Parts: sequence; C-alpha cells; structure tokens
Amino acid sequence: MNYPRDLEKLISYYQKLPGIGEKSAERLAIATLEFSDEEAGEFSDAIKNAKKNLTRCAICGHLTDKEICNICADEARNKNIICVVEDYKSIFSFEKTGTFNGTYHVLDGLISPMDDIGPEDINLSSLVSRVEKLQSPELILALKPTVEGEATTLYIKKILENKKVTISRLSYGIPIGAEIDYLDNVTLEKALEDRKKISE
Repeated sequence: MNYPRDLEKLISYYQKLPGIGEKSAERLAIATLEFSDEEAGEFSDAIKNAKKNLTRCAICGHLTDKEICNICADEARNKNIICVVEDYKSIFSFEKTGTFNGTYHVLDGLISPMDDIGPEDINLSSLVSRVEKLQSPELILALKPTVEGEATTLYIKKILENKKVTISRLSYGIPIGAEIDYLDNVTLEKALEDRKKISE
C-alpha cells in the first residue's frame, strides 16, 4: 500500500505493539488522525509522561510512579506471601481477580540456557533477600509451564531448599504454554486457590 510517508510511519509504530498486524495498525493510525489537535497533544503527552515517570518498585520490581509501589506500601497486604511472576504485566492480571492479598516479585525473565539467560540475569538475588527477612514465608510460583518456566522453578526451589520457606505453584489447570497476562480472572483465581506445594 502506498501510504503518505507520515501515515506510513505512524502505522509502523502501531505495528510494534503486540498483537497488532498491518490492518489493525492502519485502523489505529487513521483513528489517531481523527483526534482533535487537543486530543492528539494529550495522547502524545500521555506516552511521554508514562515513559518519563514510570519506574520499577524498589522492593518487588512492579511498575510504579513512586519509589515503592502501592501494593508493597499497603499495610493490609500479607507480606509473608509472595507471588513470583515473570514480568509486571502478570501482576495486573492477578490484581483484576480481586482475591489475592499477598505481594509480588517480578523476575524480569526466566532462566533459558538456549538464550544465554542464567540465574544471574534475572531478579533472583533480591527475592532471596526478601525471603530471608520474613517469618514463615510462602512463595507462589506463577510462571508459565514451559521449559524455561520449569528451569526457573527448579532453580528457585534449589536455592531456597535450606531455608524455612513454603513453595507452591499455580494449579496445572492453566493451559500448557499459556501466558499469565492473557488468562481470564476465573482461571487465575482457581489456579491460586488450587496451588500445589512443591517445597516446605
């Protein structure tokens, strides 16, 4: 398609978003062109401000606009239960269920020797530090059931085997290969309720 240059550039940026193909990117780009000048400016500012102001929580690694995220700062949360996730997107999914009252820890990746990603390349050391400061902690490993997820699960179990920590994992009712952030609320809620202990 022979788009005007500026429209083609706009379409190309929308195509960088996950799940957006050329047709969808074209529709989004054209819809953006229909914004008023004020709306276009606010849209641009929203992107710039998000990039500028959002950072990672100093405790769990979740996305926040403060040093400590709202979840870690919430005194009503059970700090002894930590749900370990691959990335912060999964936290939004769990929070939508409205049933989990623990905290989280973002690994920012999974162990994958094929991709030269080792334990030192993900956020594991701070997880160990957190666990060591807690009384009778429980880790819920909410990692996808793939080779990388299993490798990470086994490694976490190994490094914590001499510490007083209960380790459980989400129920296998989650489809094999599923991405946590794409699961519906009911599936996630049931997986949390039916989690299985793998170490104690």
